[in-house]
Amino acid sequence: MLMGSGRYNTPILISTTGAAKGKKDKEKKKDAQPAMSQTEDILNSILPPREWTQEDQLWVQYVSSTPATRADVVNLQEDLDKWLQQRQARETGICPIREELYSQCFDELIRQVTIICAERGLLLLRVRDEIRMTICAYQSLYESSIAFGMRKALQAEQRRNQHNKKMKDLQVANKKLRDEVEELENKITQIEKHEAERREQEERKHKEEVESLKKLNAQRKEQLEAMLQAPKK
Repeated sequence: MLMGSGRYNTPILISTTGAAKGKKDKEKKKDAQPAMSQTEDILNSILPPREWTQEDQLWVQYVSSTPATRADVVNLQEDLDKWLQQRQARETGICPIREELYSQCFDELIRQVTIICAERGLLLLRVRDEIRMTICAYQSLYESSIAFGMRKALQAEQRRNQHNKKMKDLQVANKKLRDEVEELENKITQIEKHEAERREQEERKHKEEVESLKKLNAQRKEQLEAMLQAPKK
């Protein structure tokens, strides 16, 4: 707490816990509560009483209605500066630590003002609550904006991953098609080569057959001419 000593009265024992606790404890708690003035009611709405259990005993501590002196205000400022430094609160931007410490300081200032003038304290209380609601609204807006930004970032990351996967799949498919094209081209080259060799062999064979027929024809022609030119007996 920023100011632990001046803001609260001496703790009051309310009851003891355990099996013996009952109607008398409740009455004791009721009796332990001092008669509240309007100023004290306002102070309790600003800084609710503390309640805690220690060694099976329930204690309560109400906010102090003692007016603050000039030295108290100076100490408040010194405590604020000390805690801002010790807790390493940031000087600018959003800082929960700085917000908490200034909120405690403002509560103490409202307490001091309320003791002097209850109406002025109520007005400051309204201002404090309005500021807190505004801060909560901005915080909700900020958190929703952060969540929206994170969702958009995740969606963009998912789309990027999908596009990258699709691109890799297309690259793999493209390489596969290129390999198939290359394989088909090699097959076509081999077929064309074999076909050229086959045509060459057939042409050579045909040429040999033609030459053979020409020779055979020439031989028969010579034989026929020889038979025709032979003298008759």
